[in-house]
Amino acid sequence: QMQLVESGGGLVQPGGSLRLSCVASGSGDLFSLAAVGWYRQAPGQQRELVARISVTKMTDYSDSVKGRFTISRDNAKNTVWLQMNSLKPEDTAVYVCNADLKPYGKSNYWGQGTQVTVSS
Repeated sequence: QMQLVESGGGLVQPGGSLRLSCVASGSGDLFSLAAVGWYRQAPGQQRELVARISVTKMTDYSDSVKGRFTISRDNAKNTVWLQMNSLKPEDTAVYVCNADLKPYGKSNYWGQGTQVTVSS
């Protein structure tokens, strides 16, 4: 059973940066087969896909973060990162990572999330 643990969130001023990590365990080499996405959800709002990285390291971003956020992965470390620059108050949310193994007949795995607060 794959477990995902996010870290790196916190309080940052507008214009600042944070780097989130999503580390997988209990999955052997399965994490390397998964497309991984970072989602965020702010209070009272729907969950939003922020960035996604494929098995071949192709990346995709929502328009709201394009040019400011960068997603990357190291399969040897079972880790995906989300580098967030030029943060804005509207980036405030709980950020959660997701590993999609449904193409392999397995589950869609979610972490517990890490809080990001952008405020002066």
